[in-house]
Amino acid sequence: MRRIWYGMGMVLVLLGLFLPAADCLAARHAPRAETAADTGPRGKILFIPQDNRPTSGMQAAEVVRHLGYEVVMPDRDMLGGLGKDGDTEALWNWTQENARQADMAVIAADSLIYGGLVSSRKHEIPADVLRERADRLRQLHQAHPFLKLYAFVSLMRTPRSGEASGGEDPDYYISYGEKIFRYTGLMDKAEETGLQPDEQQEAAGLEQDIPAEVRKDWLERRRRNLEVTKQLMNFVREGSMDYLLVGKDDNASLSQTHRESRWLKKYGQDIPPDRFRMTAGIDEFALLLLTRAVNQRERRVPEVAVCYNEGKGGDTVPTYSDERLADTVKTDLEVAGARLQGEPSQADLILLVNTNPDGMTGEANHVREWEAAPLNNGQDRSGTAPFLQLLHSYLQTGKPVAVADVAFTNGADNALMRHLEREGMLFQLQAYSGWNTATNSIGFALGQGILACRMKRDAADALLMTRYLDDWGYQSNVRTTMAIRIEQMDDPQIYLYLGGYEQAFAEEASQLLVRFARLHLPRLERPDRLSVTFPWHRLFIAEIGLSGEDSGAERPKNEQEGRDER
Repeated sequence: MRRIWYGMGMVLVLLGLFLPAADCLAARHAPRAETAADTGPRGKILFIPQDNRPTSGMQAAEVVRHLGYEVVMPDRDMLGGLGKDGDTEALWNWTQENARQADMAVIAADSLIYGGLVSSRKHEIPADVLRERADRLRQLHQAHPFLKLYAFVSLMRTPRSGEASGGEDPDYYISYGEKIFRYTGLMDKAEETGLQPDEQQEAAGLEQDIPAEVRKDWLERRRRNLEVTKQLMNFVREGSMDYLLVGKDDNASLSQTHRESRWLKKYGQDIPPDRFRMTAGIDEFALLLLTRAVNQRERRVPEVAVCYNEGKGGDTVPTYSDERLADTVKTDLEVAGARLQGEPSQADLILLVNTNPDGMTGEANHVREWEAAPLNNGQDRSGTAPFLQLLHSYLQTGKPVAVADVAFTNGADNALMRHLEREGMLFQLQAYSGWNTATNSIGFALGQGILACRMKRDAADALLMTRYLDDWGYQSNVRTTMAIRIEQMDDPQIYLYLGGYEQAFAEEASQLLVRFARLHLPRLERPDRLSVTFPWHRLFIAEIGLSGEDSGAERPKNEQEGRDER
């Protein structure tokens, strides 16, 4: 197999962005009385993820398991993936068998109805079959009226281009995606504010450029999905579902997804907000709803203070979203069953949101001078110092602090992480997230942060280690190195589908991640056991595991006796 590589020079440049931190012990928060139960589970949660990706499935479940809950999940073979439909019949049978022993259920309706998130964008399922499958959630409530049922479903996304679709939409989107995005954006604007004459002319031209069969296929599938979502909303109205969360997946301010969200908002305006919400995002919803289920079972309403970096801050509208970060955070808090606290000294958790002062969202693998700014090359930017000052000030209060790292999409901010490493702050945090979109990172940091406040210290540290390996080590550094190498190969499309190169890339990525962990995460025991695999056969979706285990990072060393609890 032909492999065209850069020399190890580029590897050393990227992985050497950060010097190993001095081996020091940072001050810890004072011990907290609330810790995970040591005897028996606190409750049993039936959990069906939206697909077989590790972060929105197994990693979300692990957060709640560390708190002492039993979380049962179907075999991954039943779940959908990139090129694989989930087995909806097997999932339904599994749900019926396991619901009897569960106290709560968090269910991705996309899995039960379409076979997974990607399947919901590409399916050819007749409308009557979709209605029958959706009705199973109502039947579940009828059979188990005391089972708390929390469900989430996605609005079909509208990628900006065929390249942005990444092969996760119908094949024709590669050729017509950019035109479809613009055309439906104009239709959205026409309904909201009207079009100027030149925009009307542009819309007419786009309608001619996009083949009629393409427009029909894409819009008809969306229409069927929209009717299913309305059906689920009706279940909430009649009391057959405790809570429904609708996600605007990979969205934009003017797009078909935004257009449909306006329609659904009007349709659901009579449903109380404590039973129905719609917001930007999707992959973080599992953890947010698991957090809500736990909070409601424990009758807690955690209070969270939120602070943004200087500049645009909460007014930032990040890539892949149609709303301000402040609005997303507010909704995510409500979804998680928490409350916004304006006075940090009175909060149970402080969430710090790392944004760029100019409101721009960069790409985590842009590290070279000719790539679009801001660059994630580990060098300080205008927002680095003020955010670190903010972080220092709140850590000194002794309050639990979580960081939503959203300065870059699809990975951690290397400049921020360099400082956290050198100043011994990595494991002073309560929670951290910097993966995928800004909305994904915010939701995950909130859910993990809220629940980690009730955990033993070693459990919270283990969850932090998982995020650092994934978001910082792999996404921002190993993936960047591998992507640069792929550029030198005969077929750059290998980035989207590894094909025959997958085994070689998995081995190389594993070696790079081991090297990264040794340099930057010395508290990880046995980094040589780390491995990287690609469940979606593409570089972007990676699963980080340990030899002989399915997934998840090994717990870090306990560096100090007697500080295992907060």
